[in-house]
Amino acid sequence: MKLAVIGVGYVGLVTGTCFAELGNDVICVDIDKDKINKLNKGIIPIFEPGLKELVDKNVKENRLKFANNNKEAIEHGDVIFICVGTPPKHDGETDLKYVESAAMEIAETMDSYKIIVHKSTVPVETGERVKELIQKNIKQGIEFDVVSNPEFLREGSAISDTMGPDRIVIGTDSKKAAEIMKKLYNPIKSPLIVTDIRSAELIKHASNAFLATKISFMNAVSRICELADADVEKVAEGMGYDKRIGRDFLNAGIGYGGFCFPKDVQAFIKIAEKYNYDYKLLKATHQINEDQKIFFVEKVKNAVKDLNGKNIGVLGLAFKPNTDDMRFAPSEDIIPKLQKEGAKIKAYDPEAMERAKSTLKIDYCNNPYEAAKDADCLLILTEWNEFKEMDLKKIKSTMKVPLIIDGRNIYNLEEMKKLGFEYLSIGRK
Repeated sequence: MKLAVIGVGYVGLVTGTCFAELGNDVICVDIDKDKINKLNKGIIPIFEPGLKELVDKNVKENRLKFANNNKEAIEHGDVIFICVGTPPKHDGETDLKYVESAAMEIAETMDSYKIIVHKSTVPVETGERVKELIQKNIKQGIEFDVVSNPEFLREGSAISDTMGPDRIVIGTDSKKAAEIMKKLYNPIKSPLIVTDIRSAELIKHASNAFLATKISFMNAVSRICELADADVEKVAEGMGYDKRIGRDFLNAGIGYGGFCFPKDVQAFIKIAEKYNYDYKLLKATHQINEDQKIFFVEKVKNAVKDLNGKNIGVLGLAFKPNTDDMRFAPSEDIIPKLQKEGAKIKAYDPEAMERAKSTLKIDYCNNPYEAAKDADCLLILTEWNEFKEMDLKKIKSTMKVPLIIDGRNIYNLEEMKKLGFEYLSIGRK
C-alpha cells in the first residue's frame, strides 16, 4: 500500500519505518529540511533502540523515502498519516496549528480519494475539525475519509510497541476507510477496535491520563510509607497480585515526565473544562507529580544540610531510560532548584546530554565515575541499566561523601548498607 507520513518526529519516523518494514511504500515528509537531509544521510535525529537499523534496511530496499515536498507525499499516499506535533499552549490546551496546516495542504493538493489519518494525540472533535477544513478547501467532487488512529508507543520500546501493540484503534464513520485500515494492519496480529472518531480520540487521552494517575497514586503512597515507616515496594507487590490492579506502573519515584503524560493530563483537563466538567482527579494527579519533584529536592537538602558550594553528582537526565528525550524530564526541574541553593552540578547520561545542554548549564561527564568523583552526594534521576550495573565500590572510593539519593529505587537496601553507603530512596525502609 502507498503511504504518506506528514511529520517525522518521534511518532512519524517510527510509524513510517514500521509500515515500510511491513512491505508498504512509504514517503515521510517534514518541514524541517535539516532533519530530512540528515535522514537521507542515514543520521537518525532521535535515539531509539533498533530504529537506525530498521531505517537503513528499508531505505536500502526502497520502501522508505524522506522528502521536504509535502505535495509529492500527498500525491503518493493512498493513506496519509498526520503525525505532526501537538504542543501544549500556556494554559495546557492542545495547539492544533500544525494539524490544521497539514489538513489544509492535503486539501489543496489531493486530486483523488484519500484516507486522512490523524495519529497525533489530539482533543476530541479534532477529526471533525480536520474533515471540515478539507471539505472547505478541496476540489469539488473529490472524496475522502478521516480516521483517528492513535498511537500507543513507548519511547525506548517504540518499534516493538508499533509492530505488536496491545491494541489497534481505528475511529471512523466510513466502512470503506475501516476496511482499508484493517487491510493495512492485517500483518499485525493484535486486537483491533473499530469505533467512532470521538471515542478513538478519547481512548488515547483517557489511557495516558489513567497511567499518569496510577503513577501519582503510588508516589502519594510512597510519601505515606515514609511517614508510617513502611516499604512502598512491599505495598506495590501486595497490590500488584490483584488482577484488577496489576503490577505495571506501581513503581514510586520522582514523578512522570516525557512529552506524553504531562501534556496529555493537562490537555484532558482542558477537554473536560470544554464540556463543563471539573476533572478534580486529574488536577490532583498533576499536582502530586509536581510535588514529588519538590519533595525529592527537600530530601536532598535535608541529607546534605547546606547545599551552597557542595558538589552534587547526577546520574540520568532523560525522563526515562533508552531514550534521549528531555521533554518535561524531572531533571529539568530538580537540577535548577539545586543550583538555586548553590549546588555545583555535574552529570552523566548515556544518551541525553547533547539535548540537555540546551537547557541545563552544568558540567557534563564522560561516565558515571566522573560524575561521582569528589561528590558530596550522588543522585539517581533515570534508571538506566548502566547505573544498575556500576562498580559501586569504585563509586564509593571516588566520592567525597558516600551518600546516594536514589529517585528511582534501583539498588537493594541491604547491599547498599553493606557497602557502607548512606542510601536514601523513595518510600522504602
